[in-house]
Amino acid sequence: MPSWTIAFASPRVESEILALPAGHVARFVRYAERMETWGPDLGMPHTRAMGGGLFELRVQAVEGIARLFFCTATDRRIVFVHAFVKKTGKTPPGALAIARRRMMQVIDG
Repeated sequence: MPSWTIAFASPRVESEILALPAGHVARFVRYAERMETWGPDLGMPHTRAMGGGLFELRVQAVEGIARLFFCTATDRRIVFVHAFVKKTGKTPPGALAIARRRMMQVIDG
């Protein structure tokens, strides 16, 4: 029985995630199921803290690398706030800014 629930900050975020290449979506579903059972900290190389309550789920598939940002909320919810396909070695500042802004919206309710 899951002890955590997976949620999305908005329908737009859910659409962003489901629009990722098929391999990324399949990995997301697999890791999300693990997170429901074991909690948000799957450890490296799967999850990493980004600071200030923001975390990333690190997904690698045949299509490349994707990052899915999430935070935790009350009632043991893991809320995904942003996702993107990684094209450079570093996380783009714009993607991080979007994730942090959406996280604040989740926290502020």
